[in-house]
Amino acid sequence: MRRLPSKRWQAFYTGPDIGLHYAPSTFEAKEDAEAWLTDERRLIAADIWTPPKLRRELAEARRPATFSAYAAIWLKERDLKPRTRSHYQALIDNQLKTWDALPINEIRPAMVRDWHANLNKKHATTRAHAYGLLRTILATAVSDGLLAINPCHIRGAGTAKRIHKTEPLSLPELEGLVAAMPAKYRPMTLLAAWCALRFGELVELRRKDIDLKAGVIRVRRGAVRADGQVIIGTPKSEAGIRDVAIPPHLIPMLKDHLSKNITGGKEGLLFPAAHGGTLAPSTLYKSFYPARDKAGRPDLRWHDLRHTGAVLAAQTGATLAELMGRLGHSTPSAAMRYQHAAEGRDAQIAQRLSALATGETK
Repeated sequence: MRRLPSKRWQAFYTGPDIGLHYAPSTFEAKEDAEAWLTDERRLIAADIWTPPKLRRELAEARRPATFSAYAAIWLKERDLKPRTRSHYQALIDNQLKTWDALPINEIRPAMVRDWHANLNKKHATTRAHAYGLLRTILATAVSDGLLAINPCHIRGAGTAKRIHKTEPLSLPELEGLVAAMPAKYRPMTLLAAWCALRFGELVELRRKDIDLKAGVIRVRRGAVRADGQVIIGTPKSEAGIRDVAIPPHLIPMLKDHLSKNITGGKEGLLFPAAHGGTLAPSTLYKSFYPARDKAGRPDLRWHDLRHTGAVLAAQTGATLAELMGRLGHSTPSAAMRYQHAAEGRDAQIAQRLSALATGETK
């Protein structure tokens, strides 16, 4: 790097082709010049480097005039689940509309900070998602040579603190909830809690997915709602394709449910809507909300049943890998929450440590 008489910084380097390559523009701050060099070094290390000038020339052929045009191209090129695509489109149409008419190469860090400061702080998760999406889109623009550096530098802005503190059900509360649910939804409620299945996985369960002899549920599909339509596809992630062992005390209930309530042969849905298709959340909630009130848990969300099942599994002493496999998580971070939330486990560990110290065995 060198500082020019204009007080701006110029960055350049010798590339793998032994040629001298300059940043497309000079920088007001030294750290911005350093950031450009760091990005170039990463491209070289990943063996995906091409000369910056060639990158810019190639980018010119597809250079959009505005952020909205580039965002449309970016979204079209991504391989996304329908619900994720719908979510991103909603963020682009609403939270990111500020940038629509602005040429993408004119977006600056100060502008991003001002935009972020004016997002609705009451919707922390949406705010974090919007910032994270903007940062990701502009990172691609950097790779395409449309920007020298990514102007998104707000530390922690892409994450949101969890507002809803999930409180797992106690076993008496779970028993009360199940008892208060209509008979046709009791098996669904039990599977949500004891097998920690997602709502979309439950409503797409079919007779062929239940192997009572082996005592497993084969999760192979899930239902999601996007843009007013029900879309059947693979589970949320690749790890979501899994076999979940059924706690033995649920086998008689499942056997009874399969014998009395399922039509359509092997393809018959376990928990269909009245019209025979996929059950809608709003239909279930008509029964779930009164039931949770009777159980003394008006704060409970349906997804909290999955959290309850995960904590129960953690309380049995399940390892992190075992929790990930049972829940269908692809990363350890989510499963770790349930290990930490397993009430009483730390006290049990302390007791066992004392047993080691005193030579007691159990």
